[in-house]
Parts: sequence; C-alpha cells; structure tokens
Amino acid sequence: MEIILKEDIIGLGFKNDIVNVKSGYGRNYLIPQGKGVIASPMAKKILAENLKQQAHKLAAQKAAAEEKAAVLEGVALEIAAKVSATGQLYGSVGAAQVAEALAQQGKEIDRKIITMKDAKKLGDYVALVHFHKEVIVEVPVKVVAENAAELKAAAEAEEAIRAAADAKAAAAAAAEAQEAADEEEVLEALDAAPAEAAPAEEAPAEA
Repeated sequence: MEIILKEDIIGLGFKNDIVNVKSGYGRNYLIPQGKGVIASPMAKKILAENLKQQAHKLAAQKAAAEEKAAVLEGVALEIAAKVSATGQLYGSVGAAQVAEALAQQGKEIDRKIITMKDAKKLGDYVALVHFHKEVIVEVPVKVVAENAAELKAAAEAEEAIRAAADAKAAAAAAAEAQEAADEEEVLEALDAAPAEAAPAEEAPAEA
C-alpha cells in the first residue's frame, strides 16, 4: 500500500515521501503511530499543494542540512574493538559506536540518522549520516583491534610452540636417518670382509 510519511524514518523514507509498504506495517504501525497516512488521490493532491507552498521552507531546511553536513567533510573514523584470535569481534560495531566516535571529535550527531551495516570483523566500512533526503554524508570507518598487543603476543607464543615442535620432529628424523645410515654401513662392512678358511681335514692314520 502507498503511504505518505509524516516524519523521517531512516531506511524507509523522509517526511512527505510517498512510499510503498506492506499493508500490515502501514495499518498496524505507521498510521496508528501518526507516522504516515494513506496516499489517497485527495491526500496526494493536498501534499502537492503543501509542498508548493512550502518550497521556500524546504529549501531552507536543505540548506541547513548542508551546513550541518559540512562539519563531517574529510572526517574518517578509527574504532577499536576487542577481537578473538581469528579476527572476529566480541559483539559488533554499528551506528551507536559511530555516533560515540564522532562525539569524541566534538561532532554531536544523533545516532538515529546514522546507518551502517554492523561490523563483526576487522576492516573498512562506511557509515551514512542522513541529514536530509538529499544530503547524505559517507563517513569511512576502520575497525581495528583494541587488544592488538595481546593478539600479537599470543600469535608469537603459538609460533614459538610450532617452531619448537618442528625442531623436535626434525631432530628425531635426523637421528632416525643417522641410525639407518650406521646400520647400512655395518652391513656393507660385513659383506666386504673375506670369508674365514675352512679347517683342513685330518689325514687317516697309517695302519
């Protein structure tokens, strides 16, 4: 069904947008909550007239949004999170963490206008800040390991254990090879030695 939004709903649309939604969502949530009305032909006509009359006001709202967006120009975030040895985050990094990181830089942004796919691994992501339907700012977000030193120490310890095991296996293989070589040398020496002469038979005694 078609709904005219009465307020901004991130992920769905902005105030005065006409959006298509499932009937249940529209009738059971948007309309009862006062967040939208059915987009009937009459409602659309009234909307068009209102938008025409509010053109100046809407332009001012866009200009104000652009001014707010300007403070994020060139901003990039690095957010530290605890991760396992496999690089998997304990929890996730999302809009709330982005808003907190921006606040630490002195940029107070309502988390409700921020969207970002929840980060569950280390890497690069992009957060979107929706100041206005036509003013959306992309903020690069790099998720790094908070416990990098701990992970490095664990990796080095594991590598040391692996190296010791490899060295032990190599030593055992070398000893086994040496033992086989010694045994082969002994066998070769025995094959090369001359056979002992057989004892002479005694001559029969004369009668």
